[in-house]
Amino acid sequence: MGFGDLKSAAGLRVLNDFLADRSYIEGYVPSQADIAVFEAIAAPPPADLFHALRWYNHIKSYEKQKASLPGVKKALGKYGPADVEDTTGAATESKDDDDIDLFGSDDEEESEEAKKLREERLAQYESKKSKKPAVVAKSSILLDVKPWDDETDMAKLEECVRSIQADGLVWGSSKLVPVGYGIKKLQIQCVVEDDKVGTDMLEERITAFEDYVQSMDVAAFNKI
Repeated sequence: MGFGDLKSAAGLRVLNDFLADRSYIEGYVPSQADIAVFEAIAAPPPADLFHALRWYNHIKSYEKQKASLPGVKKALGKYGPADVEDTTGAATESKDDDDIDLFGSDDEEESEEAKKLREERLAQYESKKSKKPAVVAKSSILLDVKPWDDETDMAKLEECVRSIQADGLVWGSSKLVPVGYGIKKLQIQCVVEDDKVGTDMLEERITAFEDYVQSMDVAAFNKI
């Protein structure tokens, strides 16, 4: 597993393809896996690698909280596509060896051969990846968001819910539905990409607005 050399353009392209249908390196929340890969990148990816750049800027926003993110940081070879080998840092190590080789050697020639082989493998991977049709599974979800009582500011409650932004999440129409005793619940529609956004994440984020939200339920769930 790996992304090739993350300090090279080819390695960043592999990362960009890997993140085309993912928000994070592993799972559905930022973790130490994202930090491990983020720290291996020398600079922000170029604008044409928009999946990688979007992920890079998002993870950068967690810089002050990175130590508290879940998971255990592992070697780069534990992440990424299964058919690509991690070679990040190999070029630097080779250069260091050259600096102390007073009598010269054929290490540089071997390094060039290894680099050529790596580039060929990455090209094969990208070619195979490009031939696969991109199928994005989506679902339409109808949520019931219940307030604490009839004095809850429902406009503010809806504003809080719609403030939740995530890659693969699009909010739709909403309405207030009476539930009794003058209390109304917010019924709101959203469309999600299944691999990026789940109902557990939505419930966790919505119920975090505990001053307004008592609970959240899934009223309807339909595959698109």
